[in-house]
Amino acid sequence: MTTRPAPTKAELLNRPVEHVDITRFDARPILQAYGRTAFQARNLARAADIYSMMLAEKDCGVILTLAGSMISAGMKHAIVAMIENNMVDAIVSTGANIVDQDFFEGLGFRHYMAPGSPENPAIADEALRDLAIDRIYDTYINEDELRECDDTTRAIFDALPGGAYSSRELIDAMGAHLAANHPDIPGVVLACYRKRVPIFVPAFSDCSAGFGIVMHQVARPEPGRHVAFDSGKDFRELTALKVHTKATGLLMLGGGVPKNFAQDIVVAAELLGEAAPMHKYAVQITVADSRDGALSGSTLREACSWGKVDTVHEQMVFGEASTLFPLLASDAYHRGAWKGRREMRLANVLESPVAAGR
Repeated sequence: MTTRPAPTKAELLNRPVEHVDITRFDARPILQAYGRTAFQARNLARAADIYSMMLAEKDCGVILTLAGSMISAGMKHAIVAMIENNMVDAIVSTGANIVDQDFFEGLGFRHYMAPGSPENPAIADEALRDLAIDRIYDTYINEDELRECDDTTRAIFDALPGGAYSSRELIDAMGAHLAANHPDIPGVVLACYRKRVPIFVPAFSDCSAGFGIVMHQVARPEPGRHVAFDSGKDFRELTALKVHTKATGLLMLGGGVPKNFAQDIVVAAELLGEAAPMHKYAVQITVADSRDGALSGSTLREACSWGKVDTVHEQMVFGEASTLFPLLASDAYHRGAWKGRREMRLANVLESPVAAGR
């Protein structure tokens, strides 16, 4: 019996993930049909209605939250289309989505489709480790390229004056790096930099930026010489945007820290004595369940008890985001409620000393 040789690294990294383009298909007929059905199909149709209501209210600030691994799963172009067409005004995300995946691809790298399935893997994870290939469920990443991403974040930190920065300021610097060195590779960080859409990553150490900051700070241990992450400044800046915009809507993919961080700014504004109403609109797509009492699956109606989300226009959709989000985003794009909607350019608001509370 002849034994096939083990695949090489090049052979395993030969099928790049292709990103969904929501502008090339019109999901409106599907969502309209879903609205006359039941279960999560009807919930998704109602969520699509609520998202279009957010966009139709021209002065409502739309906050997109991202958990999980949306960029590696092929959702990048959908999010970029929303940014470029003024369908998103601020983003709160995990570091994985923004740095390890989007910024990583902005440097010219790709994610790849893994052979087989996670339930019946073609290649053992121990073998992947020996090849320096990292796995996210059914997607591969070249670890050697990810190390280059780590090194690039360190170089960006090295070029900045020492001091404490919000994640939003540092991601803006990453956007400037992409604009200067890789201007033709579409991505979330680059699009947000150009449209002045602020990105917040509250757990900023939990990604390639974390490795970059460790290398940066160890090389410059003296106080005042190195960059530090200021999560309190993140909270203050996002709260300032809530105070500035007043009316806000949440579009949440997954849960976790981004979900709670975006909801908490209502309470923070109240504690500052500001007249900031609850989030007027809220949609969440999640596979999490409310029965364990954890945050990711907690209902938006529960958030009302905390004074965070109004219950008039809110919808939970229980399903996996890579299957449902492109339908919702395509529906909103083709409905066109965003047309004529102004650029809020909220990153520029935060550059005001008064708005940023500096």
